Amino acid sequence: MEIYEADTIERYNRYFGFETRHPLVGIVHFDHTVEQPAHCMHFGFYSLFIKKTAGCKINYGKTVYDFDDESVVSFAPGQTVGVHRLDEGPAPEAVGLLFHPDFLLRTPLAQKIKQYSFFSYASNEALHLSAEERMILQDYMEKIARELQHPIDRFSKALIISNIEVMLNYCMRFYERQFVTREELSHTALSRFENLIDEYLEEGRGVTEGIPTVKYFADKICLSPNYFGDLVKQLTGKTAQEYIQLKMLNFAKNSLMNPLLSTKQIAEMLGFQHSQHFIRFFKKQTGSTPREFRLMLN
Repeated sequence: MEIYEADTIERYNRYFGFETRHPLVGIVHFDHTVEQPAHCMHFGFYSLFIKKTAGCKINYGKTVYDFDDESVVSFAPGQTVGVHRLDEGPAPEAVGLLFHPDFLLRTPLAQKIKQYSFFSYASNEALHLSAEERMILQDYMEKIARELQHPIDRFSKALIISNIEVMLNYCMRFYERQFVTREELSHTALSRFENLIDEYLEEGRGVTEGIPTVKYFADKICLSPNYFGDLVKQLTGKTAQEYIQLKMLNFAKNSLMNPLLSTKQIAEMLGFQHSQHFIRFFKKQTGSTPREFRLMLN
């Protein structure tokens, strides 16, 4: 399928026949009156869609997800997304917020936008809403839509930006709720993560694979790195990177207790190409070098 370059909101609106009231921000409504052909788009702006009915399949990267009622999916600039109808029934209903990075220039939100990591979640990590939660998000979309109907004045941008930011903060809150309500699945993912790290270190995969990364384990568990990182932080209080480093440190300490293993060998098992990098890592974490640590054991 040919990829449509939706690098601007105007181009996106033109594809579906929506009116463009502002070149850098918009609210769009999908229902049975809007032609929704199967399509593949490369986004040049942020977008967040509240999906009110089932009826479409979204491809994001290598993942595919059949959406249920009341869910939110979001995309960041640079992402390519494919959408396909599941059947010939009524077109799925959705309302979407679109805003271009340029709209955030010289605003505090421009500095904060990266903290809303859900824009880089995969489609199978959609936010599932209660009816009350959907109404909260829709209310802010309606406020933005009303502001776009109002003649532009010196308050317009600030009011739209503030409503976008509140919406994004609510999404963060609802995602944290979702991590908790899906506690069994979340803990299963965390257990798999622990086992995968242990296998990686004990089997010495660092020799061929290098230092273990968040992306490596997220891929193994079939989650996006951002979603995976947020899940680990929610359950453990540590970032996924901190959790990996803690495991590496414990492995290093146990290995240093074995007099048959040299510092160089331990460094290679952990994935460090040079012993000095391992020594710096170990000293930063413990305050002592591997050699000093060994001397303290005697």
